Amino acid sequence: MENFDQIALALVIFVPLVGAILAMFMPADRQKDVWYFAIVVAGLSLILSVYIFVRYDYGAGGFQFHDNYPWLPAPVDINLSLAVDGISALLILLNGIILFGGVLISQTIVYRPRDFFVLLLALGAGVFGTFAVRDLFFLFFFYELAVLPMYLLIGVWGSSTDFRTFFRTKDYAAMKLFIFLVAGSVLVWIGILAMYMGASDAGFSTFSLETLGGLAEAGRFSESFQTWVFPLFMVGFGVLAGLWPFHTWSPDGHVAAPTAVSMLHAGVLMKLGAYGIIRVGMVLLPEGAENWMPVLITLGTVNVLYGAVSAMSQTDLKYVIGYSSVSHMGYVLMGIATLDPIGVGGAVLQMFSHGIMTALMFLLVGAIYDRTHTRDINVLRGLFSRMGVTGFFFAIAGLASLGLPGLSGFIAEFMVFIGAFRTYLPLAVLAVIGAALTAVYILRLLALTFLGESDERWEHLTDASPVEKTVGGVFVLILIFVGVWPEPLMRLINVSVDALPGV
Repeated sequence: MENFDQIALALVIFVPLVGAILAMFMPADRQKDVWYFAIVVAGLSLILSVYIFVRYDYGAGGFQFHDNYPWLPAPVDINLSLAVDGISALLILLNGIILFGGVLISQTIVYRPRDFFVLLLALGAGVFGTFAVRDLFFLFFFYELAVLPMYLLIGVWGSSTDFRTFFRTKDYAAMKLFIFLVAGSVLVWIGILAMYMGASDAGFSTFSLETLGGLAEAGRFSESFQTWVFPLFMVGFGVLAGLWPFHTWSPDGHVAAPTAVSMLHAGVLMKLGAYGIIRVGMVLLPEGAENWMPVLITLGTVNVLYGAVSAMSQTDLKYVIGYSSVSHMGYVLMGIATLDPIGVGGAVLQMFSHGIMTALMFLLVGAIYDRTHTRDINVLRGLFSRMGVTGFFFAIAGLASLGLPGLSGFIAEFMVFIGAFRTYLPLAVLAVIGAALTAVYILRLLALTFLGESDERWEHLTDASPVEKTVGGVFVLILIFVGVWPEPLMRLINVSVDALPGV
């Protein structure tokens, strides 16, 4: 088993990446064959992600599953160095679950399915790589590999929306997403080069996160250097995390994206931004992080309130969930900014919890749209009588979103609130108000869409397909399991959060 541990991370990255390459050579007209192949690849990725999560020794802590592949020798010193701590292991599991679920429910892709699954698997490989690498150069490489396929996935397979007063095209959403995320990536790349030059001035020309972390711990980066470099990472990664006011690309991207892409977009990709702030910003620039965290928690609080108020005013199901994601990512950013072990631990658990619940919501909205060809809340009425399982699953996801005790969202938000109350009391009070607003728009959405008398036009509706019920059911079980017994996840999170500098 130890020999397999050494290659487990390489496999979890390269299985979907090689799968994407092999899929390029499959016959373009064999739709089902491509889907079955993608299921096998995503299934193997899920098995590997579960293996890494289960095999992580929380008693030993630290980084495990070490592997290293030299690429460019000194003085550049770039290596594909792999290792995970508890935070990375949990997020790798999250990506494995959502990637497999996204592939399973994509059997309805009939236009150029081969190209769709090539891009989807490449995106999954990029996410795995970002969570697993210990080298800044390759972290940026896999980060871009995860982000860039989104442009084509939305631009080619997405959908345009007519809002009566204006028409929003998928091309607009794809280009807006591309511009915002590339702008954020430029800031991240400038920050990475600054770290390399700062390490060079200290006598170490390297992109190694381990070496750079050691230099930071030894105080080799001045406070002024950390103070001007940290915001590059905070804003650069924050764009992908939906940080206000750089969030506007996200709801538009959600609405235009096909179902599986929306699941990965909200469920995993937005977590890359928050992970980057923790793994790069907090670890390598602890003094800069301490100086800028009041700004981050303020912006995170705006995320919570602005996203919740915006979600209340939407009439499109996807826009409600899109702005809800912006609001819930605000809790993640707030938890990180507290620099409190409970708050940061809650932020990481919120990444996992929100990833599952929002992926489930987008799955169910996709099922509704496939059958009704509309997402207008004013038109959808009484769906529960025709789509009972879909309504039940949506209720569970919504209740987890508003923080009902017994579901995963409660414990995650509760920990963020504790961390915020211990560090930034006034902002914590505002965050609680945001949670109350979440309850308002979620319960309103459930009442308008699923309850009440059914409209005659929906008499023909059928419930979710067996595949959609299976994937949705697994997601529901995860939300309940984590809400009732979060200890298996928290023991991995806590051992890694305690090792973060400044926490």
